[in-house]
Amino acid sequence: MPTAVLRHAQPLLTVRAPLIAGIATAGLLALAIGGIALFGEPNTQLPTASGRFDPAPVITAEAGHGETAGHETAGAPIRFLEPEAEEEITLDGVHDGFEAPAPAQGSDPADAEARHAATTPPVPAANPNALARAPMAGLTEPGPGGPLPRIAPDGTRPSRAYARPFHGDPGAPTIAVVIGGMGLNAAVTQAAIDELPPEVALSFAPYTRDLQDWINRARAAGHEVLIEAPMEPFDYPNNDPGPHTLLADGSAEENARRLAWVLSRATGYFGVTNYLGARFSASPGALGDVFGQLEQRGVAFLHDGAGRRSTIEGAARSADLEYAIADRILDEDLSPDAIDERLLALEALALQNGAALGSGFAYPATVDQVRDWTAGLDLRGYQLAPPSAVMARRRLEARLAEEARAHEPRQAEPNRAPVRTNVGPQHGAGSADDDHAAPASSGH
Repeated sequence: MPTAVLRHAQPLLTVRAPLIAGIATAGLLALAIGGIALFGEPNTQLPTASGRFDPAPVITAEAGHGETAGHETAGAPIRFLEPEAEEEITLDGVHDGFEAPAPAQGSDPADAEARHAATTPPVPAANPNALARAPMAGLTEPGPGGPLPRIAPDGTRPSRAYARPFHGDPGAPTIAVVIGGMGLNAAVTQAAIDELPPEVALSFAPYTRDLQDWINRARAAGHEVLIEAPMEPFDYPNNDPGPHTLLADGSAEENARRLAWVLSRATGYFGVTNYLGARFSASPGALGDVFGQLEQRGVAFLHDGAGRRSTIEGAARSADLEYAIADRILDEDLSPDAIDERLLALEALALQNGAALGSGFAYPATVDQVRDWTAGLDLRGYQLAPPSAVMARRRLEARLAEEARAHEPRQAEPNRAPVRTNVGPQHGAGSADDDHAAPASSGH
């Protein structure tokens, strides 16, 4: 009976075996597609099966025996063939190995820093000529309009702290230039800050709007700065330097009040310079009072050269003030040729005396000519220096000359009678102070 059943079922098994295999393959394919749809990448290709399968051979039974041929059993309708050694069943388009996912953007600090640097505009490099921002600690005290300069408890003076450092060749002819009237014309002031070498000093009018901001800009570009004290000219009040003008006949208290207003307008300047002031600079008493106050505050003084040199020098030496007087005014004549001639005169004075100092005003022609002149100065054998350096050089030369005179041997001549002159009995004996009759151009 069983043999008869198998004989009748053989045609059905022959038809159903490929059908069952196809259904199984379709099911596997559906599972793979569903897995990719849920967990895979959207752009992956559909998997394709590699390898092969064959339907199981037809099972036959020998007469009189219930055993199947070989080792197959009657309950195994399909038999998959093992792939050959070089073949491997794979699913194309499906990652069969583990790959770590790419880190989210910004999760890596190094990556975030690189992306930030790529999207952030570069910060401009700091100007190597820039001077320290003012005010510096210990160099100010409250004043009527802002901070007043003062000598720090450790002895630091604003004239040294706010000056531009200079390390030039002491044997080379040296030239310094200061341009005044800064702040009155914004375009000319900005051009001077940007186009002139940092060794050129700039002096600012005290009535300048946003004065401290302008001084900060100048120092950031490397220029040392002065502030201008308005002083009485001969044709005052027709020529009026402003409401805080220092007056030759003014009381010491009133001039001190006006000077304090000027000095407290801003900070960061190493010295004071005059604005006009021909009459004031001819008054030893008034000038001496102002110089004494500047010395007490540790501030230097630079005169533009349009005054009586002997009066200025005498008052400065009496106050023991750091000072200098310009050797040439550059722009009394505003023609370019005239300015060039004054600049050439500075070169000649630097060759003769070792150093020279020129002053000019904030005229466009002055800024242009000084800018062009400085471009080839070093090629002509000169060095440009800030005025504070020339001031220090002259102060040192004056002190060394004084010490040399003090150590000169005096030869006694007991047998020679004193020589009498016709200058009067008070000068007849040849006073020892005669050696100091020729004043130095600057000193401290």
